[in-house]
Amino acid sequence: MSRAHQDTTINLPFHALQQWHSALQQAFAHSEGPDALAWLASAISQLVAVESMLISHERKGHPPQLLYQQGIPARYHEAVLERYYAAGYLLDPFCLAVEKGLAQGFYHLEDIAPDHFFDSDYYKAYYLGTGCSEDSYFIVDLGDGSKLSLSLFQGCSGARLGLAQLHLLQAVEPMVRELLMRFARHGLAQAPQANGNVQAAFDSFGCGVLTERERQVAQMVLQGHSVKSTAHELGISPETVRMHRKNLYLKLAINSQSELFAQFISWLRQALAPA
Repeated sequence: MSRAHQDTTINLPFHALQQWHSALQQAFAHSEGPDALAWLASAISQLVAVESMLISHERKGHPPQLLYQQGIPARYHEAVLERYYAAGYLLDPFCLAVEKGLAQGFYHLEDIAPDHFFDSDYYKAYYLGTGCSEDSYFIVDLGDGSKLSLSLFQGCSGARLGLAQLHLLQAVEPMVRELLMRFARHGLAQAPQANGNVQAAFDSFGCGVLTERERQVAQMVLQGHSVKSTAHELGISPETVRMHRKNLYLKLAINSQSELFAQFISWLRQALAPA
């Protein structure tokens, strides 16, 4: 965690501890039932005041599938529950990390995001633009490239989770993992499977215009990587990254990252539009 200046003391009042244990007991009692995810979300809410949650099924090469949501304000339903799951997830640092094999556990956005992510247009559109400033994330590995994720969002109230709260969530990760595993064994089989057309559309952005290396640099810029981070990830020099970025901007007739992001979103809409 990167908030070393904050208080890390975990101090749960006795009544709060009782409520958490009671809610956890109920979550385990209902872990094989149809409302298992709602009971899990309720238990977490007794431990930490989380504004909203999303639970998703994530498979390598496929769009994430929403299984449960709680607390997403109605005015953000289209952006979060439609645009994000349709295509926006392609630039999400957690989804990208999962695609690269992120180990199961509990993570905070600051642990995962590229170095310039918080200045990116994606962060402004899909985080700040939907009332969220930070995200924490439980991930459970189901095997065969399949995972369950539980995202905890903060931001609408202006309050952020303190380091002590993040440590508390990290401490209960084994119990959250067990509850999600039980749900997966009994409640995931009925979930419909999505196709990988969106990933293919993302991979083809700039085809016919940009070279393969320019497309790689464009994707890194869209994900929120700096020149230095892009150079490290691609194994090339910062000067080469700048050259590729300059060339791809010229070829796409754009002048900024914001224009690149707008063109990328436009490309996805066209690529995914019904025939």
